Amino acid sequence: MSALKTDILIIGGGIAGCIAAMSLIDTHHVTLIEKLTAPKERIGESLAPAAMRILKVLNLTDGMNTPLGSIFKPNLGMKSYWGSEQVHMVDHLRNPDGFVKSLDRKAFETYLRQAAEKRGVNCLWGSKLNSSSYEGAAWNIQIKSNDKNSPLHHISASFIIDASGRQSHFARSLGITRQVGDKLIACWVTLPNTEANTMSTISASENGWWYSSVIPGHKRIIAFYTDSDLINKTALKTTASFLNLAKRNSQISDLLKGHEHTIEFQGTVAANSTKLEQVAGQKWAALGDAAISFDPLSSQGMFNAMASAMQLKALILQFGFTAELPKVYTRQIDQIWLHYLKHKRIYYRAETRWQASEFWKRRHHDLQKLKPV
Repeated sequence: MSALKTDILIIGGGIAGCIAAMSLIDTHHVTLIEKLTAPKERIGESLAPAAMRILKVLNLTDGMNTPLGSIFKPNLGMKSYWGSEQVHMVDHLRNPDGFVKSLDRKAFETYLRQAAEKRGVNCLWGSKLNSSSYEGAAWNIQIKSNDKNSPLHHISASFIIDASGRQSHFARSLGITRQVGDKLIACWVTLPNTEANTMSTISASENGWWYSSVIPGHKRIIAFYTDSDLINKTALKTTASFLNLAKRNSQISDLLKGHEHTIEFQGTVAANSTKLEQVAGQKWAALGDAAISFDPLSSQGMFNAMASAMQLKALILQFGFTAELPKVYTRQIDQIWLHYLKHKRIYYRAETRWQASEFWKRRHHDLQKLKPV
């Protein structure tokens, strides 16, 4: 069976993968594979204002408001209960890039998929990596469909971009380990929003922190962040257990009042800081969460995925698929990672109310070290 030939194969059709595909389609033949046939609900909903610059460069802003409803809505600011019970108001009025955008993440990813298809990206939804080998100056990739009866398909690619998220499927298939800095997880729910004030809320607690934001469709998300080993796992499995946990935080319990029977429990997901031990190599590079994943406290995960995609595109245009590309790209990712860690420490050390709490001790005394997994 002859292999499909492509200049660049992108593994992962989320935000990072789609932005990379659209940034490269004018200069390369691009194929994108994604194991999910359609995007699923995700907790990430806060898009940094600077991300609009990237969307404008790619001519993606005009389609982000549809007759069926908005993909995003301006977030006027945040009520912060961090470091004190006294509320601190943080607004975005003076940001030159405008407001933070509260996203319908699923709708946003659907929009990016549709835009990538319209621009000529060869998109193979419902397909995932099966195996890979490097031969004859090209990557030979086997992919398989979600349909168990479907045969394997072969792709010959000059360059691979791993945009498969924290799982980093391609890099892990090469034996590259992932370094994990902490055990942060997020348990989240959605519910109807009936509040007139649509500002976000962040509130620290003894064993973690809470976050709430209003998203399009008159919905609100509420999430609790803690370390996976600091809480009984049964407390993060049902709506009832989530409500019981939320009672300990007055700001969040107020938001939940009257919605006990309309809450949709979404589950628990990883939210920890991780870094791929090697982010680029022989004619491949990891992108977005596949390379480095951020603590949601930074509100930079989606923006980093988009910005890194544009950085990688610029390097491909400058160096082609030569050995210089992974060297420069690795230095850039390392700089981003060090900058992120510095600011992460600053943010967490600003909360000093629970000095004896294991959650906060880990973050105040650098007890979290990168460990391979």
